[in-house]
Order: sequence, then structure tokens, then C-alpha cells
Amino acid sequence: MPDNKSAQTKDPLRVVLVTGLSGAGRSTAMKVLEDHGFEAIDNLPLDLLDVVIGDKRRQRPLAVGIDIRSRNFSASPLLQHIEKLHSDTELDVSLVFLDCSVDVLERRFKETRRRHPLSADRPLKDGILAERRLVAPLQARANYVIDSSDTTTADFRQNLTALLGLEESGIMTIQVMSFSYRFGVPREADLMFDVRFLRNPHYDPDLRRLTGRDKAVADYVREDPDYTEFADSLKKLLLPLLPRYQQEGKNYLTIAIGCTGGRHRSVALTEWLGRHLGKIWSQVIITHRDIDREPDRYR
Repeated sequence: MPDNKSAQTKDPLRVVLVTGLSGAGRSTAMKVLEDHGFEAIDNLPLDLLDVVIGDKRRQRPLAVGIDIRSRNFSASPLLQHIEKLHSDTELDVSLVFLDCSVDVLERRFKETRRRHPLSADRPLKDGILAERRLVAPLQARANYVIDSSDTTTADFRQNLTALLGLEESGIMTIQVMSFSYRFGVPREADLMFDVRFLRNPHYDPDLRRLTGRDKAVADYVREDPDYTEFADSLKKLLLPLLPRYQQEGKNYLTIAIGCTGGRHRSVALTEWLGRHLGKIWSQVIITHRDIDREPDRYR
């Protein structure tokens, strides 16, 4: 006779949905998950998502790749599917969004001579920006955001496996993320800091089109009279907390730093904090959620 109690306490099936910008590394992500024992299905049409995930006979964890090339793709229906899946107690569903800066995506498409899915009748950059607008709701809802702009394939694999807790190293992964308050706070943030009190490079015509990754902008932000005290206080706050979070069993910790537009102040602070933590912590990821948003749309 079957043990009903054992069936009721069975661990939920793990499902990882992988989406994001074309060229940001979805194919690599699917291969990584397959290497870790996931059944990987790429470019699954949305109308088959419930059918595939709903197969209760499935034993292996499932990874599903979905982007604008998937048939019937649309962010809104996909989000509705995800909310429905989250209500199923037999499933452990997470959404991974793969991000990348526009200039790096342009270079990748040109180097591989591949055509961007949305650039058939328009310049490559316009196609990339159009896709970013289409998938923005998915990025805002994602459980994990990985920026592949400045990472090697090896680093990308390490970041993905660490964020999803697939490694047994026991070392907590720290993600330091910049974001724009105009586009909503990141849901995955464990700690959040507001740097809108710092002077804004947006109002300097020579700096407006640059980002916090540029030295001129970083120097401008550092010259704020309150910058040094804030940065020192942030370090003193975080350093004793990190080992305590790891002791509590956290696999990853997301520290979010926000400003108005997500391009200047928050990016500069995120770069600084990520580099500093990287000197004392072995697994640190730096991501910039809104760095490619159009700068003239906000103040």
C-alpha cells in the first residue's frame, strides 16, 4: 500500500524559467542547468508551458528557456502563467532574467553576424532597445537578475550556479545591484539603500549621457560633501552583517542601491561597493538593472 504521508511530504519540483535579452546568454544558461541535472527545454511556446510543467510524472528539475523568439511570446501572459505556477504547492518556481548592456549586445551580434530578432527592418540598436521595453516587466518580476555584460563564460556559469544554490561551496553569493526608483524597487533585494541625496550628474550636460561606470561620473559623485561619510558608514554596517547572513544559511544576498534614473549615482556606488566587497568576499556579482534606460525620460 502506498505511503500517503511520504507522498504528501515530497519535495516540490524545482522549475527555473530563463528569459531576458537576446544575446545575453540564455543558451549558455540552459546548458549550465542541464549540466546540473535539469531537464532543459528551450523556446517553449507559452501555450505549452502549463502542459509541460504540469506533468506530475516528472522526476528531474526542469529548466525552460523563453524569450521573444518563443511562439506567442508576450510578457503579460507569461507573468500570469508564473503567478499561477507559484500557487501550486507542488512546484518551486523561480524566474531568472539575463541582462546585458546595449553596447555589449551590439558587439556580440556584429561579431557573430547574427540578426537580432527585432532588427529586420531597423538598426540593430533600435531592435535591442525595443526588446528591452518588451521584456522590462519580466525583469521587474524576476527572482534573479544576472548581468552578463562584463563576464567571461566561466564567470557567468559561476554566477548562475551560485545564485540558484547549485554549488556546494557553502559560500554565500552577494549581488550588488543598482536600480532606478522610477521603475520600481527590485523585489529580490534583501538590503536597500537610497542615494538620491547625492548630487545628480544628470544635470551636467557633459555627464548626462555617461553612466556611473565612467570615471568622470564616479569622480563627480565622490566630490559630494556627504559621500565619504556615507560610504564609510555603509562599509561599517555591512561588513559585520555578511558573515551573520551566511551563518543563517543564506545562499545569496542582494544589496540594492537606488537613485532616480539608475544610471549615475547608484551605478557609481554599486561599482565601488562591489569592488570593495570583492576584496574580502569570494563570490560577488555586480549588476545594473536600469543603466540602459533612456536618460532624458527622468530627472
